[in-house]
Amino acid sequence: MLSSSMTVDPAFRVGDVDPRLYGSFVEHMGRCVYTGIYEPGHPRADADGFRQDTAELVRELGAPLVRYPGGNFVSGYRWEDGIGPPGERPTRLDLAWRSLETNQVGIGEFMTWARGVGVEPMMAVNLGTRGLDAARSLVEYCNLPGGTHWSDLRGGDPYGIKLWCLGNEMDGPWQIGHKTAHEYARLALETARAMRQVDPSIELVACGSSGRQMPTFGSWEATVLAETYEAVDYVSMHGYYEQHGDDRDSFLACATDMDAFIDEVVATADHVRAVGRHRKRLHIAFDEWNVWYLSRFAGETALEIRQTPRLIEDVYSVTDAVVVGNLLISLLRHADRVKIGCQAQLVNVIGTIMTEPGGAAWRQASFHPYALTTRYGRGTVLRPAITAPTYETARHGEVPLLDAVAVHTDPGVVLFAVNRSQTEPMSLEVDLRALPGLTTATHTALADDDPDAVNTAQQPDRVTPRELAEPKVDGGRLQVTLPALSWNMIRLS
Repeated sequence: MLSSSMTVDPAFRVGDVDPRLYGSFVEHMGRCVYTGIYEPGHPRADADGFRQDTAELVRELGAPLVRYPGGNFVSGYRWEDGIGPPGERPTRLDLAWRSLETNQVGIGEFMTWARGVGVEPMMAVNLGTRGLDAARSLVEYCNLPGGTHWSDLRGGDPYGIKLWCLGNEMDGPWQIGHKTAHEYARLALETARAMRQVDPSIELVACGSSGRQMPTFGSWEATVLAETYEAVDYVSMHGYYEQHGDDRDSFLACATDMDAFIDEVVATADHVRAVGRHRKRLHIAFDEWNVWYLSRFAGETALEIRQTPRLIEDVYSVTDAVVVGNLLISLLRHADRVKIGCQAQLVNVIGTIMTEPGGAAWRQASFHPYALTTRYGRGTVLRPAITAPTYETARHGEVPLLDAVAVHTDPGVVLFAVNRSQTEPMSLEVDLRALPGLTTATHTALADDDPDAVNTAQQPDRVTPRELAEPKVDGGRLQVTLPALSWNMIRLS
């Protein structure tokens, strides 16, 4: 058996977890909205057309924040199409995903759904085909109490949306209205100023690079932040990971890439802060991340234009779920700077939840580490000192077989740990002497004899976490065994 050790000390403090770190994402793409969260006529639909089977799973997942309405979709979106009587709304061609958008779900419907499931909205504005005027009008529509053209059209109480994205992936050549860093920076700055004139209380996210692999990565952030630093509160990051061929070793270690990506964006933001003599410290919104088998998606957008197409409906295995849990560990490890996170997406489209039109809704394997981390990973992140064996990967070099983080909670400590070994369980000894009084522990693990096992409509609970033997805590030391290829949560109190 592999052997490892870890020391947890409250002096090794990273930062407090912002609950918004556990956000999700709903985009008008594929079946995320239509037949995902919204399906009038479904046996479980409410009076507003929202699926209550999906809503129940969203509440169980526990995401406190949902980004909307895109994503690439937002760069061609006219938000005015989604207000007013539904029967009078136009059907538009969405070029981002070559789909027909009926606009039956717009801002008002989304807010009804968001309030029903208990999530805060993170709204994105279109800086692709539109710009400042449409953005400030949207803030007026959403947040002003009344007495103006747009707020009176809304009717009812204001939505009070506080968190806003200044466009989406504007560095990407695939993006409608793609811009250079200088072009985007000027537009983002002027739009931010106008939006804040409407509502000074809002928080704003500037577009960072749409991926670490972008040729303009680093220089894009430096240019954009040099212009917008004082006008925004966050810079965005996007990152997706997949297994390439049979290289599962590298896939299991991809959180090391996320770590490096975050460190590089933080370094760039802090450089701009130093050069500009800025006092505030900019934070990060990692507002798109997930496992996405992008290599399987190639060519889908070349298909004929359809309404509610099935797009990137990846089915996630135990292995994928372990990686998702490890990416959450990476985000927690940077809780001092990463304050917002959005797993993309919530339903059907690389979703943690899957549905069938007129049929069932169920949890993907990746649902479980997400839901448990969201529920129990609240408090102050501690950086453990880890000693563990390593292994060599083709993409990331030498990597530890154990990755872990600790969260100091009100009743005790929660450890999140991943054993990356595909074949060997791992003995873990945790030194907790700096946290006296911890006497009891529970161990929840996601692992399976078949690392490719998945959940389906026919077998919705094929992959679920299980409680393992109660770990031993003696003299301030914890002994626990982590199964091979597993995500683990150890709660101590």
